[in-house]
Amino acid sequence: MDLCGGPEYGLTPCHAPEFNKRFKEGKTNKMAILLTFACFCFVCLTLGCMIVVYRRRKSSKVGDKSKSNAMVSILNFDGKIAFQDILDATECFDDKYCIGTGGYSSVFRAELEGGRIYAIKLLHSVDYTDEKAFHAEIQVLTKVRHRCIVKLYGYCSHSKCKFLAYDFIQRGSLASNLQDEQLAKELNWSKRVAIVKDVAQALSYLHHDYDTPIIHRDIKSSNILLDCDFKACVSDFGLAQTLKHNSSSWSTIVGTCGYIAPELSSTMVFTEKCDVYSFGVLTMEVVMGKHPGDLLLPFFCRTEQRTKLEDILDHRITVPTRAEEKDIILLMLAAFACLQICPKVRPTMQQACQALTNRICPTVILRPIQEVTLQDLHDFCRIIQTM
Repeated sequence: MDLCGGPEYGLTPCHAPEFNKRFKEGKTNKMAILLTFACFCFVCLTLGCMIVVYRRRKSSKVGDKSKSNAMVSILNFDGKIAFQDILDATECFDDKYCIGTGGYSSVFRAELEGGRIYAIKLLHSVDYTDEKAFHAEIQVLTKVRHRCIVKLYGYCSHSKCKFLAYDFIQRGSLASNLQDEQLAKELNWSKRVAIVKDVAQALSYLHHDYDTPIIHRDIKSSNILLDCDFKACVSDFGLAQTLKHNSSSWSTIVGTCGYIAPELSSTMVFTEKCDVYSFGVLTMEVVMGKHPGDLLLPFFCRTEQRTKLEDILDHRITVPTRAEEKDIILLMLAAFACLQICPKVRPTMQQACQALTNRICPTVILRPIQEVTLQDLHDFCRIIQTM
């Protein structure tokens, strides 16, 4: 037998080649596993960092693009974002700067450095049926240019708030001027005639002279603003359909009760003739100094109106001159034509505007105002459509 053992015993040293081999192979395998795991962790970490950086850059680009699209046309003449300027000018929309509140917005007066004043319409909680369509609509409305239409500068969409920026019109709304006894007296007959003509020109432009017809959808005295020279400017055009208030009281029919065309209750479709009807109500309101109310009923029930025209005039101002009487009769003829129940029978705003501008002279206008009844206006109002 071949024995092995320690040299001190005179034996041949023992060898374990198989064990050494296995030990070395095991050590090599562990190192390979550790290296593979380390590489895997490094790759995962690198990919994670790349994803985070990519998302941050994308978010930043989207945010910058959103700010640019929303703010570039607003206020500052150098095109810079003016959001902070608005917050500073209104002290974060403090109530003391609020000059009016409506169904879906509140209006604030914002005076920026340099003395330029803007009306900022802060939107309440608003739903957009299609936000892209809303932004597109705003882009269209900012391009509207007419001396009798309030200039819309643009729209700001921010995480804190959403608002529209308009020119500031000094004297406030026609409604507030008519409701105030002292201010109403300043609106003499010549100014009231001019106000109605201004509104007619603005609506005629929106319906006929612009590239794509724009329907206002909410013509009323509170949406007609007066500047320091009593020039009338139409505001809030084209937005009523796009904005939907969250309140349950918000009607599915966009508009204001007392000004809404009767066909809307059945058709639910807005046309230019709906604005024409609202214009008729507004014209009567200017002449009477208040909303016509029950005087609109005979248009529905076809009863005769023997009331004298002079009896429904706003008696807070001086008696009209003979020349002013003719203008008043013409205004009321246009109003009655616009208030016809059948939309097809109503004139277009272009026809109404031309009739008021050209001062047509049907027989009824040549009569003293004391002799003119509301029935006469019904009988002669169709002449407006011949213009």
